[in-house]
Amino acid sequence: MLAAARERTGLSDFGDTWFIEPMDRYIAAANTEARLTAAGIAAQTEVIVKGLASRLRMVEDIKRHPEILGETVEVAAIILGLPRTGSTIFQRLLASAPGMTAIRWFEAQNFAPFPGEKRGQPHERRAYAQAMIDGWLEAAPELASIHPLEPDAPDEEILILGQMFVSTMIEGMSFVPSFSNWLDNYDQSRGHEDLKTILKYLQWQAPERRGAKWILKSPSNLPYAELAANAFPDALLVMTHRDPVDIVPSYVSMEAALYKLSSTLTDKEVGAFWFPRLVEWMRRFEQARARIGEERFIDIDYRLVVRQPLEQAHRVLERIGVPIDATMDAALSEFMAGNKREQRPMHDYSLARFGLDEEDVRRAFDAYRKRFVETAKD
Repeated sequence: MLAAARERTGLSDFGDTWFIEPMDRYIAAANTEARLTAAGIAAQTEVIVKGLASRLRMVEDIKRHPEILGETVEVAAIILGLPRTGSTIFQRLLASAPGMTAIRWFEAQNFAPFPGEKRGQPHERRAYAQAMIDGWLEAAPELASIHPLEPDAPDEEILILGQMFVSTMIEGMSFVPSFSNWLDNYDQSRGHEDLKTILKYLQWQAPERRGAKWILKSPSNLPYAELAANAFPDALLVMTHRDPVDIVPSYVSMEAALYKLSSTLTDKEVGAFWFPRLVEWMRRFEQARARIGEERFIDIDYRLVVRQPLEQAHRVLERIGVPIDATMDAALSEFMAGNKREQRPMHDYSLARFGLDEEDVRRAFDAYRKRFVETAKD
């Protein structure tokens, strides 16, 4: 993999090679557990090589332009919470506000400019991202109803951290339970240190972002919340909430669609892995939240995001010091008008399809539901 990335780029310096250990762990788990198809092997190989190639190009760019490391990046808020809690639409809503920015999907796939790319003209990277989306939707059309995929839309930093093999993107795309267990006990902090450098790099590529507040987002932050909180100590932690009775089948159906891209797992196998995994994510988070401190958090209910999106956005923007005025509301309203849920196909899912039971879900998330779902205003 390292040799393939060197050959692709003509470069050889990866900088700090701390990522090789988690990469080796992932490859070993994928070879023994993931049940990859031939297409899956090719796809996962490309994911690894393109991430390594981006790293090589970034290290080279920093050598040539050391001013990159002088960029000042303000991460104002980080959205976390269980997946399927409205975090995608909420991040994109916040990022649409004047003075806000976020990692775009095409940047997450290739965070370094391609050879010959002019600054501010990432046309080939956008085309690469669109080709990925087209391929995914051809292989798993149901993804169109589950997660809106657009090259320029804000998306998750786990797509970058996954290229360093320290995020839930790995288990989200490949069935590698032994790797998941190993990662839970691995010091991932160097991934977040590199992420901070990559954010500077992205801002340097698009100077118009200077002075903007960054909004990060990922359910991956749930089991590893302290990593994000410590890496960005001034960021507001935005926790989105929804009933796990709805979350679990929705997310497991998304994982079934993603695994379908590269492997041969059955729906019930996907359910048997992901239900207890989500329970473990929440267990780890509840312990971490107590250590981090309530003053860092704001809680956002999915039902209120659906009914009162601007009001919920105001709550976050006010907490991070962004003034609310008519121009702000016009931008937020324009975004919501162009991103209504009914503009995408409906997402059909059920617990039974994955061999799961509603009472088991209620029991497993009883404390969470009582604190954040049943007591919330409906």
